Formats: sequence, C-alpha cells, structure tokens
Amino acid sequence: MNKPLLSGAVAAVLALSPFGAHAGSVFLNGVKIDGVTNQKFEKATVRIDEAGNVHIDAPGYAARVTTVTPPGPSAQAPAAQAPAPGTPAPAAQAPAAKAPAAPPKAAAAATPGRITQRYWLVTEQTVPGMTGYDIDVFINSKWLRKLRGNEDQVVTDITRSLQPGANTVTFIARKGAAGEARSSSPGHVFRVIIGEGNEGGGNVMIDNPLIRFQKTAADTQDATQEFTLTTR
Repeated sequence: MNKPLLSGAVAAVLALSPFGAHAGSVFLNGVKIDGVTNQKFEKATVRIDEAGNVHIDAPGYAARVTTVTPPGPSAQAPAAQAPAPGTPAPAAQAPAAKAPAAPPKAAAAATPGRITQRYWLVTEQTVPGMTGYDIDVFINSKWLRKLRGNEDQVVTDITRSLQPGANTVTFIARKGAAGEARSSSPGHVFRVIIGEGNEGGGNVMIDNPLIRFQKTAADTQDATQEFTLTTR
C-alpha cells in the first residue's frame, strides 16, 4: 500500500511544479528536468530545498540533457519550430526521465553480485587410506584444506570461500611413500565432489554436482588439476 502513496506524492509534485516554476526547478537524480510532464516515479524520495527546488531521488531512473539544434534551411522541419533560447524544451524533446528497466551490462558487471546457492565439498572413498593419496584444495589460489586419505568422509560448506561468478578450484594430489601403499587396485578410489546442494535433517544432498576429481590406488604419480566453478 505504500508504493501507490509514494508514487502519488511524486506525481503531485510534478503536477504542481509548472505553477510554482518561479520558485524553483525540478531535478531528477541531480539533473534538471523542467518541462517534463506526465511522468511517474516509483520508490522515489522527494525533497524541496530552501530555494523552492524540487529534488527527486529515484534509483533505477535516469535523465539526460539534450541539446535542441534548429534545423538548417534544407531540413524538412521549419526553423520556426525550434525553441527559442532559454525556453524549456517541449515534452517531445524533453530529457528522457526513465531508463530501461534492466541496467546496462557494464554497470551490472561493476556491481558486486551475491551467491544465491549453497556449495558443498564432499569426499568419497571405497576404503579410506587404500589409495595412498592426500589432496590439497585451493580456491582462487587460496588454500582451503587438506583432504587426507586415511580420514572419514568430509562434508563441508564452501560457499563463504567462493566469490560471485567464476572461481578457480585447484586440486593437488600427492602420493605417499611406496612403502606406505596399501593397495594398487583401480577399484580403490578417492573422489572429491563439489556442487550445489542443501542441508536438512542432518544430511547434505548435492543435487547439482559441478566438479569431480579422483585418484585411485593404481595411480602412482602426484597430480594437479584445475577447474572453473561459476556460482549463481
């Protein structure tokens, strides 16, 4: 119910501004828009200063100043239609008071976004410790944690370690000494999964796996692999 009252207040100020033009001007987000009619601004703040100027602060709206140049002799429009110097431009030539609903891409890219999903890291091992690998995890070149081959399943929320948009996730797997190997079977797997998920009832469900990294007991070399994770 507040929005119609606020819009009505702004419309009333605009409607009355021609009658009080001698007392001041009308400004939209700091841009003078005298002469603009039949406009409505939502979620706006109206302020009248000591000089009688009306200031409208309306996020999401923009005004631009246009210069009206009288057409030359060859122009189709007669020169008499050009406004005299100092005369407010007619409504058709007035500054545009409302910008497109969506902001320009450049402005959107410059505005920090927010992550709306939760992201989880989960480990899976057929038999803990059999692969002989430990895995270090880095997010955007910052060390997150070490995943040890001899520990139980790890389930951790990594949302706070991520940034809106593209992220770089790096895994560095290191094989232990040969004498420490407990298996050489490809059936013994150490797997790391990162994805979007939810938590409920003490359980975590990853419904959108995005990254999978794994090593088996049959692997013998250290390995590094990098992934790109784009949050939303």
